[in-house]
Amino acid sequence: MRLVAARPALAEREAWAARYDAVRASTEALAAPLSAEDQTVQSMPDVSPTKWHRAHVTWFFETFLLTPRLAGYREFDPAYGFLFNSYYETVGPRHPRPERGMLTRPGIAEIAAYRAHVDAAMRRLIATADEATWRAAAPLIDLGLNHEEQHQELILMDIKHVLSCNSLDPVYRADAPEPAADATSLEWLGFLGGLREIGHDGTGFAFDNEGPRHRVWLEPFRLAARLVTNGEYLAFIGDDGYRRPELWLSDGWATINAQGWDAPLYWRHDGPGWSVFSLKGRAPLDPAAPVCHVSYYEADAYARWAGKRLATEAEWEIAAGEAGDGLCQTAGAAWQWTASPYVAYPGFRPMAGAVGEYNGKFMSNQMVLRGGASITPEGHTRPTYRNFFPPAARWCVGGIRLAEDAA
Repeated sequence: MRLVAARPALAEREAWAARYDAVRASTEALAAPLSAEDQTVQSMPDVSPTKWHRAHVTWFFETFLLTPRLAGYREFDPAYGFLFNSYYETVGPRHPRPERGMLTRPGIAEIAAYRAHVDAAMRRLIATADEATWRAAAPLIDLGLNHEEQHQELILMDIKHVLSCNSLDPVYRADAPEPAADATSLEWLGFLGGLREIGHDGTGFAFDNEGPRHRVWLEPFRLAARLVTNGEYLAFIGDDGYRRPELWLSDGWATINAQGWDAPLYWRHDGPGWSVFSLKGRAPLDPAAPVCHVSYYEADAYARWAGKRLATEAEWEIAAGEAGDGLCQTAGAAWQWTASPYVAYPGFRPMAGAVGEYNGKFMSNQMVLRGGASITPEGHTRPTYRNFFPPAARWCVGGIRLAEDAA
């Protein structure tokens, strides 16, 4: 009987080990096309070097799983806790975020050795932990893997910005993911209002900020079936959209003037036309592709110019759950700015311990994005997923889906 009972536990551990290995290998595959120099550059304070991302996600497993739960585990290097802690105040001090690009050492070979050291220990933990330890560790492993998938997207976001600063317009990878064009006419989908429920229902993994599930009141509304395209955004630019203060929130108007914005990030006016920089290098702008790398301020101004508005995150979630294939580009193209500030849901409680700093402490001065981008790992998102960035952020892959009140 004990043998029969042990088989499901062994199979479960093997499945976790395989998933762990797959996620970790995906991170290394993303870094593989990059030189040591590529992996060290920090092009602005919001960008982190690829090398730092690879080390930070490793530090997460070492700090929250191996050190407290694997008997006899020895840290790879005690100094790494200071270098690769991101924002966990309760864990200890850390290297300043804007200066991560100054960390020429440790080099990429040392980071690879660090990852291998932690990976070997994680496999031991997964294989040998007693049942009580395993049940406590499994949710944190799940969190760590989803955390690493978030950083896989950040690796691509950040290296895109790094490479864009090079006048050679270097190619990250010729087959890098980019959002597909959609030249269909703009159609509108209607949704009923009323008392609805949003938020994660507790089945499967979710980040703590996705819950608890709760009721919201919605008036009837309509959403555009697809995202705003580059060609449509060009019309906004051509109509002096960046020079008309009546279209902009006050902070947005101040930002575009202070920063000198007159088009989305990575766009360049090349003589009679426009080009855009991507992970595939620089190419002529595709008017049918969804506009990307606009800030919340730009998305809001465009919506106002078009006589529409941005959806709330509750509208977006309800629509994504009801519309089936009718609502296109809900994932795999660009994250979609919503009109909702990033705040706690009713009844929200952060996770216990240091990991409680993961999401809740950022619920101020940020806006929610929904959906998923072409660089988001497959299967990482769900309709309840709440991404968030400051309203002026443009290096994230933010796009625009229009909404309007139903008559």
